[in-house]
Amino acid sequence: MLKILIPLLLLMIGTGAGIGGGLYMRPVPPADPPAEDTADAPSMDAPAPAADAPPERKVGHEDGDGPEQDYIKLNNQFIVPLVEGERVTSLVVLTLGVEIPSGQRERLYMMEPKVRDVFLQELFAHANRGGFRGAFTSASNLGNLRNSLREAARYALGDLITDILIVDIVRQDN
Repeated sequence: MLKILIPLLLLMIGTGAGIGGGLYMRPVPPADPPAEDTADAPSMDAPAPAADAPPERKVGHEDGDGPEQDYIKLNNQFIVPLVEGERVTSLVVLTLGVEIPSGQRERLYMMEPKVRDVFLQELFAHANRGGFRGAFTSASNLGNLRNSLREAARYALGDLITDILIVDIVRQDN
């Protein structure tokens, strides 16, 4: 009898905890939209902007008269083996993003296989030059990598990619 009662009791406690957790974590439904006459009134939820705060700007160049930019994270990671002799000694895994002119998102997605090929060629060349050895995350080393990726992209793709973003970088040694 006790062998049946304990599992049933644990089952009821687990089910109750699951239901309680689900009710507690459920999303709150959105509030009704404000009435017509309060549409221009400032929201009580949003903090008021500071008097000395700079105005919001769209992403663009520092001088403000350049084109707007989009930032796209490339879908898959790049895996670069580090080879010594005939043996793979480490793997470097990178996640890259690119800065492109606004409105070029579809063009980038259509050319993504070419972009990945160009980046992989440059990453392998960087690895063969010893760029991923030692302090591979130093500012100068990452700057060199970013510049070489940008130059390779401009050579192969023209003005599609304006800058390279190194989102993640990890080296796993064997």
